[in-house]
Amino acid sequence: MLDHAQLINELQTHGMRLVDPRAGQESRRGGAGPSDHKAITIGARTVMIPVHTAPSFDSPYMVSAPDDTGEARVTRDGTEVATVRFPTRAKFYQLKTADGIPYSHIAALHSRDVLATTVLQTCIRYESRKKTCQFCSIGQSLAAGRTIAHKTPAQLAEVAKAAVELDGVTHMVLTTGTPAGKDRGAKVLCESAEAIKAAVDLPLQGQCEPPEDDAWHQRMYDAGIDTLGMHLEAVTPEVRARIMPGKASVPLEKYFASFEAAVKIFGRGQVSTYILAGLGDTREAILEVGEKLCAMGVYPFVVPFVPISGTPLESHPAPSSEFMASILQPLGQMIAHAGISSADMKAGCGKCGACSALSSYEKLKVPAEGTAQEKALGASA
Repeated sequence: MLDHAQLINELQTHGMRLVDPRAGQESRRGGAGPSDHKAITIGARTVMIPVHTAPSFDSPYMVSAPDDTGEARVTRDGTEVATVRFPTRAKFYQLKTADGIPYSHIAALHSRDVLATTVLQTCIRYESRKKTCQFCSIGQSLAAGRTIAHKTPAQLAEVAKAAVELDGVTHMVLTTGTPAGKDRGAKVLCESAEAIKAAVDLPLQGQCEPPEDDAWHQRMYDAGIDTLGMHLEAVTPEVRARIMPGKASVPLEKYFASFEAAVKIFGRGQVSTYILAGLGDTREAILEVGEKLCAMGVYPFVVPFVPISGTPLESHPAPSSEFMASILQPLGQMIAHAGISSADMKAGCGKCGACSALSSYEKLKVPAEGTAQEKALGASA
């Protein structure tokens, strides 16, 4: 049997095939992430595993239909390697707003106990193929009629309250497409957070591009946002310019200045960034930036790139499990050494951890000699 860190890493890079695609929560194709995934529980952790992607169609991992106890067998080439469970469908999905909009169009259940929403399902980058992030599918669920373009503060508050009461949701992610304007989405996050916090005591993460004015960090915090995500996606200028030409117009220097300002407001370990491994950045580049972020108190949430159907990168290969392990194992030790564990995060993707094996690698105790980066980079010498 594989240990949990290895198994999660293997499944997230290879994907999985399902004997019964209807088992557990519904999976959705396209839209803001995680898309094309299915939630499964491995031990005490619920994670998101690709099921509708090109690599998953050829995955060596097959998951059986759950038995009467809800348990399912995971096999690789016919040999059992683990048992898993499928979380059940969210109860709040059965409800609609007063004006007839299904709650599932307002927010989605991620993992087992995380509520997530894309407040603005439109983006100034997505409108132009010359500017769009090539991995992004934010417009797909809108075009398919599975969501609405702008979730109002009142709608978000109503759904958040129901998700807490009916499904035991413990924290919520508010992300957004980038609107026109120098706040880059911070304003709409403030409005949403104020309404949600007035309705229910729920830890919130806001996610947006770095606002032009650092004063927005304090405004978001005062509005009730507990943690902040500002996502690099790629860590080198060359890869950023190729993969996300519009977003790359906000330089890395601006991100790091904004990280520094945000940590002063939210605290160490309460600011994070998403990094997609497999887009072209080398292991060494990711680990070098990872150590810099850890030193600043910013959690570097590294996840394997998942090629989403209908995007320009739908045929781009997913990273290998070996490549991911070579990053996640030393990065997990860097995070532990910096004292910014995902478990201590108040809300958000890093705390949830369902899209990466990183939090499992944080718990692996490996004695460090010298700096974390020396140890990490020395392994490849």
